[in-house]
Amino acid sequence: MSAAPDEVEQPSPRGQVSATDRMTAFSDGVFAIVITLLVIELRVPEYHEGELLTGLLDEGASYLAFVVSFVYIGVLWLNHHALLRLIRGTTLTLSWINLGVLFGAVIIPFPTAVLASAFTHGNIDDQRAAVALYALAAALMSAPWLVFFGYLHRHPALLERHVDPAYVRTQRLRPVTGLILYGLSGLLGWFVSPLLGLIGVIVMISYHAVTSEGLPRWLTRR
Repeated sequence: MSAAPDEVEQPSPRGQVSATDRMTAFSDGVFAIVITLLVIELRVPEYHEGELLTGLLDEGASYLAFVVSFVYIGVLWLNHHALLRLIRGTTLTLSWINLGVLFGAVIIPFPTAVLASAFTHGNIDDQRAAVALYALAAALMSAPWLVFFGYLHRHPALLERHVDPAYVRTQRLRPVTGLILYGLSGLLGWFVSPLLGLIGVIVMISYHAVTSEGLPRWLTRR
């Protein structure tokens, strides 16, 4: 009996190839939980009678941190969804790499809470530390994405038939950019201004949003 067109016909050097259904379902569940956990940090502020509006405004930094992280997790999910569309099978090694990607996502609620607390109740030193922590978490998150693309480039049998391995190689520029520029944003927030560092983080999130479907294919032919 011949193999179906969408089955992986070549075994991976690392072991048996399996379908991506469980990986996709599990990953989507993790992203859904993480994006829901963010809202737990939103609380009704303490206020005296007639001062609710003032209390809400005082918590503005918490709301901003929630929005930034909600968008960030959403962008990560879109990027992850586009990434899994490139492959038609997974291996044990690739599943472990995917867990690394998810680990980077699940830690985001913690630096989000730290960021909200520092900008709401802390001084400039607290804000520097909070922005540096958030940027560091974002930079480290880029590492497993780089490994993921590298693994796919070395094992093209896992790719969908229409995906050019050269295109996958080009996509490694995105996590490399993340590692460098998130790191620079953290340094900017620590040594120059927490607000500028946070703006740098937001710019990088916007970059990953714009390139969620991958870098332009014309870059592959360079």
